[in-house]
Amino acid sequence: MTDSAAGWPGDQPPAAADVAHAASVPATQHLEQLAREAFVPGGVLSRAAEAFRPRGGQTEMAAAVARTIEQGGALVVEAGTGVGKTFSYLVPALLSGERVLLSTATKTLQDQLFGRDLPRLAEVLGLPVRMALLKGRASYLCTHRLELARRDASLPDRSALRTLAKIEQWAQTTRTGDLAEMPGLDERSPLLPLVTSTRENCLGSQCPQFRNCHVNNARREALAADVVVINHHLFFADLAVRESGMAELLPTVRVVIFDEAHQLNETGVQFLGRQLSTGQVLDFTRDLLGAGLQFARGLVDWQQLAAATERAARDLRLTVGRGGAGPRLRWTGEAPEGVDAASWREHLDTLAAALQQAAEGLATVSEIAPDFVRLHERASLLAQRVQAFDREPEPGCVRWLDVATHLRLVESPLDIAEAVQQKLLKPGQQEDPEAVRRAWIFTSATLGDDARLSWFTEPCGLAQAEVLRVASPFDYPSQAAVYVPRELPRPNDPAHSGAVARLAERAALAIGGRTMVLTTTLRALRSIGEQLQARFQATGEIEVLVQGQWPKRRLIERFREGAGEGRPGCILVASASFWEGVDVPGEALQLVMIDKLPFPPPGDPLVEARGQRLEAQGRSPFNDYFVPEAAVALKQGAGRLIRRESDQGLLVVCDTRLVQMGYGRRLLAALPPMRRLKDEAEFDDALAALAAREQ
Repeated sequence: MTDSAAGWPGDQPPAAADVAHAASVPATQHLEQLAREAFVPGGVLSRAAEAFRPRGGQTEMAAAVARTIEQGGALVVEAGTGVGKTFSYLVPALLSGERVLLSTATKTLQDQLFGRDLPRLAEVLGLPVRMALLKGRASYLCTHRLELARRDASLPDRSALRTLAKIEQWAQTTRTGDLAEMPGLDERSPLLPLVTSTRENCLGSQCPQFRNCHVNNARREALAADVVVINHHLFFADLAVRESGMAELLPTVRVVIFDEAHQLNETGVQFLGRQLSTGQVLDFTRDLLGAGLQFARGLVDWQQLAAATERAARDLRLTVGRGGAGPRLRWTGEAPEGVDAASWREHLDTLAAALQQAAEGLATVSEIAPDFVRLHERASLLAQRVQAFDREPEPGCVRWLDVATHLRLVESPLDIAEAVQQKLLKPGQQEDPEAVRRAWIFTSATLGDDARLSWFTEPCGLAQAEVLRVASPFDYPSQAAVYVPRELPRPNDPAHSGAVARLAERAALAIGGRTMVLTTTLRALRSIGEQLQARFQATGEIEVLVQGQWPKRRLIERFREGAGEGRPGCILVASASFWEGVDVPGEALQLVMIDKLPFPPPGDPLVEARGQRLEAQGRSPFNDYFVPEAAVALKQGAGRLIRRESDQGLLVVCDTRLVQMGYGRRLLAALPPMRRLKDEAEFDDALAALAAREQ
């Protein structure tokens, strides 16, 4: 049972109502009272599902959300795992009768809210609610680009052609065009950019498929709905460019709820600055060549224009080489660190000139097809972005390069505090008169390690918000234990990853798999994963799953299956996105191992700039930034272990600094109140107890 679905049996939701929302709070009853009554024993929720159990923390959160909706303002709630926070904000939001915008960090939670939680609650509460699901453009099939892809002679391989044929068949029956609904489609397929649109390549009202556009249909439904489910990326992307979407939707909404709010700052920072990717340029050259040869062959030398632009983008990428030790390069002067300034400037100028020449060529054929008008706009916009990176950065922003297959030039603010204050909490009254009364709800299981949740509220501009912390109802001292092996090498010792792998091997053998190893770096991920796979390859006693070798969804599905019916138990070795949002309740996961304390990488340009800002303010970057970041990340990783009341498990932190350094006490205090294991003997006893549960 997941946190959000606490109290509901079964998997199939009732059908969502598609009529206008008619419910409203009676004048004689306050919303807080109505919300509390829904959660009492014998109340509407307990009558609807036998498995529902009232929880004090869940009710208190619902009451706080109700008060904020009635009074307006901002509420920040940290609700521990198992509280059932989804019900706590959905019940008062639905009972209020107000229009609601609900934003999440992941498409997975979006789909769960829209497909299960919202329709179930609306039915239980007897409220006719019109709901809409709105995702970013890349989630929807673009029928115009599907037609272009069908005629594209340069598709990668036969596999791409087979996938294209399946998409064409699915396109005939889909109502929404949401690619997540297509069975068997790999989210990493190289074909997806060819059959979806971006803000840059969308033809808008000039598109021959405009009437049947899935993106526009989704937006129309959102504008007519009472509850709209979006994600943080879409929210900030629209906020940054004021594209149709949030710009139209937000002024009509009285209640805005951000679930998984711990990701807000990092998501917002991505969109509130400038970005340019050589991948964007290569996508442009592909579209330029395809449209030119299809609609205006012979009128312009399309091959030459596309080749010159593509060569300029690739040459710019090559000036950086492999990018040094990390994926991000500092960029504090004329050129990124380690890159020759003269060569960098020359290649930027060459790229800008190539894009300008492409724009001039497109201008001569703009009347032939709407594709050329949009391509001309793209060329001009890309050229402007290149030129912007040839100037000084905006005050208060930091610049860096993301170095991967493509090069991404980034200039961003250090946080979203100013944007939240100016664009959300204090917008101009004439353009948004409802702003004063709007209720802003921010919630997550992990938002900080102090009473004011400063890790979240400070960078998000919410220092004046009401703060509520609701503890998990789980009995952590009896359900879980934490162990710090003191005999391991220090985290910076080259032998550390090998020792972690050997400990994982021994523990997983004792409990039949059921182990998740979370790493702080990709290097450790590869090292530990390879060593474990080599160990178990011959015997097959344990199946070792390593992030990156399968799609994330497939990895999690296999791990959840666990042992049985001829399948061995599993060890899952993962990093990055697996530290949060991965829900494996029950016996499939009983041991979580964390290789090192998850401090932010000090060489990261954004991390470095944030530290320098704190120093300039007379504050300690280590105490006020690095330790809180590590505390939140550690809490998120530990949160994978206990997901329901009957779970039992062990957390192993393979970093002796947790018990040897003074800041370790603060990090331990951020963890759930698990019992402490003193030594290896107690750890072995705990493993034996877990193994005995399965016999």
